[in-house]
Amino acid sequence: MLKIKPRYYRWHVDPGVAWSEANTSYDTLDWEIPLGKAAIIALDTWAFHYLKETQGRINDITENKIVPLLERCRDSGLEIIHAPGVQVAVEHPQWVKMVGEGELEWPVYDPEWPPNDFIKSKGDFTKYEHPFEPRQAWLEKRRKERCFHPLLEPKEGESVVANGEELHRYCKKKGILFLFYVGFNTNHCIILNDYGTTHMHNRGYKVTLVRDCTTGMESFETVETLDQTRAAVLHLEMTQRFSVAADEMMEGLAAV
Repeated sequence: MLKIKPRYYRWHVDPGVAWSEANTSYDTLDWEIPLGKAAIIALDTWAFHYLKETQGRINDITENKIVPLLERCRDSGLEIIHAPGVQVAVEHPQWVKMVGEGELEWPVYDPEWPPNDFIKSKGDFTKYEHPFEPRQAWLEKRRKERCFHPLLEPKEGESVVANGEELHRYCKKKGILFLFYVGFNTNHCIILNDYGTTHMHNRGYKVTLVRDCTTGMESFETVETLDQTRAAVLHLEMTQRFSVAADEMMEGLAAV
C-alpha cells in the first residue's frame, strides 16, 4: 500500500461558522492505495526551456526533488509512466504504441466548424492572428529538438505514452486508477495537456500533483513570488484534485 494524505481545498465550513471565503481552508484525506492501482506520471520533463528563470527552477527541482522521488518509486515498485508529448514519445524505443498514427493529433477539430481559415488565421481572419514574434522561428526550431532531461531519461522497463488516449488505454490495461503527477509547466502542460491533470480527472481518474516537483512559467510580476505556480496548484486543489509534497510521497512509499 501507498499511504498518503492528499491535500485539497475545502470550500465548505463547519456548522455554526460563517460561510465566507475567509473561513475556507485546506484539508487532507487518509488514503491507502494498492501500489498496482497507482502510477506516477512524469509529464513533459524536457531538457530545454526558453525562459532562463524557468529553466533554472526546472533543473533545481529535477535534481533535488524529482530524481530522488522517482528512485524511491522504483525501489518501492510504484510504476513510472513517461508522458513527453507525441514528438518525443514516438521516437523512444519504450513507446507503448497503443494508439494508431491517426490518433496522435490533438486537439481534434471539427472539419466543418470553426472554419479552417479561422483556426489558422488565414484569409478574412488574418487580422486576428496572434502577433508575430521575431524569435518565434528560433523557438520552433528548438521545440523540434525536444528530448528528455538528461536526469529523467526513462529507465529500462518504464513505459512512454504519446497522448491522453494512450495513457488511458495503458491505465485500463494495467488497472491503474490513481495518477500522481510531476513535471512542467504547472500553469500550462500540467493543467491543459490531454495527458495532464484536467483531462485525466475528467476521464474519472483520481489525480494528485506532487506540488514541489513542478514549476510554472512566471511573469515579470510574479517571478519573485512564484504566484503563477502557486495559483495553478491551488486551482487543482479547489477543483476536486489533490496535491502532496515529495517528502510525503516518499514517506508513504517507505511504509510499503
